[in-house]
Amino acid sequence: MADLVYQKVMKKLKEQIRSGQFTNNRLPDERTLSETYQVSRSSIKRALSILAQQGVIFKKRGSGTFVNPLYLKNKSIFRYEGSNLGITNNLKTEGYEPSIRVLDFQVIPAPAEVKESLFLQDEEFVYEIKRLRLLNDQAIIIETSYIPIKIAPALTREIVAGSLFAYFAKELHHTGTKAVMSLKVEPSNANDQELLHLTATEPVGIMEGIFFLDNGTPFELSKMRVHYSYFSYNTFVDLPN
Repeated sequence: MADLVYQKVMKKLKEQIRSGQFTNNRLPDERTLSETYQVSRSSIKRALSILAQQGVIFKKRGSGTFVNPLYLKNKSIFRYEGSNLGITNNLKTEGYEPSIRVLDFQVIPAPAEVKESLFLQDEEFVYEIKRLRLLNDQAIIIETSYIPIKIAPALTREIVAGSLFAYFAKELHHTGTKAVMSLKVEPSNANDQELLHLTATEPVGIMEGIFFLDNGTPFELSKMRVHYSYFSYNTFVDLPN
């Protein structure tokens, strides 16, 4: 329950930050926030600590807690909150509704790259899942994923039309808690141009990642080709004292 409380506080604070509700981008003190949200000071402290780690806010000694101006400039459509790493759950931008169109769903012998990435043995099989992600019917991501059959033997085309991470959490009682990602940009190909409505001279962003369950098992290799208009990456670096 305590975890839920601090996560709700984080969500509310982010909503207020995005809507510009804090004068001069300065947050109230912990006691005021505790009284406003009717939660304990420890929940407020935890929420603020995580927001600071994420680069959303920063504390200025003797002056208070402020919104990071770079966070306000963040136009990325991916806003990771809590412990869910799924694209479906974090594809959020105001005024837009995300949806998924399944392009292909089949079982294949694991290719060499997939076996190496997911630590599979010879002759193991995987699901090859190709999906198109849309915002308000505008195609923005072509996604190809590989998931070992042994991890999710009951996976169907209907299930992959929704959030895989939500399915793993609800049906398999596991959540994705870690990912190793790489990002780059390259020229678009004919398939990109057709599905993402790009011209021959427009590029795509490439996101490739290996996702791990909370028990340490690598369960998905995902390759995403992103419309360049929606390809934005932000990070926060905090050097040790």
